[in-house]
Formats: sequence, structure tokens, C-alpha cells
Amino acid sequence: MSDAKHTSLLEERALRLVEAAMKAGADAADAVAVTGTSLSVSVREGKVEDTDRSEGEDFTLRAFIGKQVASISTNSFDDIEEMAQRAVAMAKVTPEDPYAGLGEQDKLLKEIPSLDLLDERAVSSKELKELALKAEDAALSVEGVSKSGGAGASWGRSGMVLATSHGFVGEYSRSRSGYSVTAIAGEGTCMEREYDFDSRTYWDELMLPEEVGKNAGERAVRSQNPRQIETCKAPIIYEPRAARSILGHFAGAINGAGIARGTSFLKEYMGKKVFAEGIKISDDPFKPRGGATMPFDAEGIGADYLELISDGVLNHWLLDSAAARELGLETNGRARRAGSGTSPGSTNLTLHGGQVSFANLLKDMGRGLLVTSLIGHGANGITGDYSRGASGFWIEDGEVAYPVSEITIAGNMKDMFLNITPANDLDDRYAVATPSLLIEGLTIAGS
Repeated sequence: MSDAKHTSLLEERALRLVEAAMKAGADAADAVAVTGTSLSVSVREGKVEDTDRSEGEDFTLRAFIGKQVASISTNSFDDIEEMAQRAVAMAKVTPEDPYAGLGEQDKLLKEIPSLDLLDERAVSSKELKELALKAEDAALSVEGVSKSGGAGASWGRSGMVLATSHGFVGEYSRSRSGYSVTAIAGEGTCMEREYDFDSRTYWDELMLPEEVGKNAGERAVRSQNPRQIETCKAPIIYEPRAARSILGHFAGAINGAGIARGTSFLKEYMGKKVFAEGIKISDDPFKPRGGATMPFDAEGIGADYLELISDGVLNHWLLDSAAARELGLETNGRARRAGSGTSPGSTNLTLHGGQVSFANLLKDMGRGLLVTSLIGHGANGITGDYSRGASGFWIEDGEVAYPVSEITIAGNMKDMFLNITPANDLDDRYAVATPSLLIEGLTIAGS
């Protein structure tokens, strides 16, 4: 079946689910139909370890009885009347949620834009195998690499249809391809493992596998014989791969659901300076071929481009309709499906680059820590307290002196945000994009 015919069938089924819910006594309803096809290949030491292909469809129906709501999901489409009746019956015995409901009708997207998210090229298992093997070979060719930790490549397409009882029907499809490779340097208890990866919407935009493999190998070799350092306070540079987590913590802190519950350390900071002067953070649902680009959110609302931070000042929360109602605001189209309801989330989130090169950022820092990997999830969204295990490199006189590991970085995110200096090496390949970040005033716990 062609993609167009499949999408048309999904639309028909989503609409039938909504109609069945209304006939069963719902006051309002919406249905999401999701389809996906994926193919992946993993290799190790020149041999295929695993090839996996999956195809599937999932349907989720939400039924509203006043302010009561229930949700049912299924991967079959056998008896929609029974499914609808169960959803309505469940809603009738569910406690009321004063903020539950469909998205506001006047905010529904009227015309679905084309966002170039679907690469029509179908990728074969042979192509994935060749890509993974090339990446692994490149990693193994790096002097000092002792063995492969494996490599993998994947390709997939997915489609999503949303239909609501108040008149919205929309769909979009997207593709995603990517691969990763892990390299090991050293022997026995002195082995160090590192990786690199790439992921894109269009297959032809992927980095060369030789480049990714070489990066993984060189990272592993550089990480050999790490030392511990004594506990100290020092400036820290997060390379982009690690810095994305800082931006993720910020997104969590401005989630409207957390703001409404009073569980965010930024709950009193709207319109106030949160980051250093000059810092700009945006959220763009229309980023060309972006990892989280979408024409509408999980309620059928058209999301706007948001400049969340302008010159360090906080301008917006991330809002779905429920959080917006609770806060007395209007949704900005950031709804994501979460169980029987929705929850706010970001789209393509970017901390924009600064004026300083990475090399000059190192020189300006002089002495401190370059973080390449983080461990654990020690970021408290209520208090802002931050404590993460880390590894990377100690910097002396603006240059790498030696690798370090088994250290912990501690501070508070309020202070961290205010003391960020971004480099100009923005890595915008992924849904969360950031350059290298210099942060002053953190404690490094070592030996």
C-alpha cells in the first residue's frame, strides 16, 4: 500500500473512532493513529550481529464526559464500538479534572503546512550494514583502538493522524536515519570506551561513516589513563554533546505543568533575567528537516516560533491547553501525548551560539575542566540543585593536559544559567541544539 493510501486509511479509522465515542455518549473525543516502519542492523568485528525490521499501528482514543476523561489504546482495529463504549464507561467513573478538555477550537490549525519531513528513499538492510561496517572499520583503523564495541545503523518512517470531535483532522509523516559506533582503547581494567553518532531526517545528509568512526576511535584513545583530581572550584566547559543536557534541564524548568503545580525552581522568574546577558534560546517547530519539527501539536494547535530567552530574560512557559487553563494563559501549541492526556514539551530547542570560538573559549578559561560525558540524573527541578557524575579533560594554560574521570560536578542551575558563555560552534543536528558552554563557579568533587 502506498504511503498516501495508508495515511488516508489511518484518517478514516481515526474519524471512525471519534464518531463511535460520540455515539457512545461522549461529550467530546479525539483519536490519534500512529504508524511506523523501522529497520536496523548491528555489527561487531566485521560481522552482522542482528537485523531487525518492525511495522505497526497504534490507536489511542480519548473520551470526555464533562471534565472527566479516559483513554484507551490498541494496536488492532477489530471492534471500535466496544473500544469507544469502554472509553466512555471509564470516563464516567474517573475523577473530574477541572482543566481537562480538547484544545480551544479557535486555535486549531486551519491549513497544514508542508515541512519536508519525509525522505521518500527506502533504505535497505544491505545499505545499513555497509554504513555500520564502514564506521566500525574507521574506528578500528585509529592507532590505539584495541577493539570494537559494535556499530549500528537504522532507518525508519512514521506517520501520525489526529482527529477531534470539534473538527480537526491532520496528519504528517516523517523519516529518520542514523548510525553510531563504539570504540574501545586499552586492555583489561584500563579499557576506555567512547562513541560517536549521527542522525538525520534525510539519508543523504548523514555524515560520512568514516568520519564518525574516526571520531569515536580518537575519543577513546584520548580518554586512556584518566586521573582523578582534587576537589576544587573551577570553570567548566561542556562540549555540545554534554551541553544539550543543560538545555534539557531548562526546558523541564519552564514546563507549564510544573509551573502550575509550583514544582519548578523558575516558577517566579517570568520576565526576569535567568541567563547571562546576550543569551538567546528559541523553540522552533518549523525548523527545516528538524528532529522535532511538526506542523501541529498533540491537540491540533499550530505552534508558533518562540523566543524563550531574549538577552537572558525569560519570555514564555511551554504550554498545552490544560496547563494554560490552570495558569490563566493561552496555549502556545506545545502539547505532547502523555498517557490519557497531554503534557507540554519543546520542539526544536536551540541555545544560540556566541561570538567566541571553542579554541578561544579554552584559552579564556585557562585552567579548568572540559566535560565530554555525563553520568546519572542528578538535577533537581524543584530546587535547581545540580549534581552529575562526569568525565572529560583537565585544561591547563588553555590546552588539554590529561583525561579525568570519577568526578562529580555540583552547583545550582539558577547560578549556572546566569554564568554561561556560549561558543560559536553550535551543533544544530538534533532537536536540542547548543554550542559548547563555559560555566563559571561550579564545584568539582574529586579525590
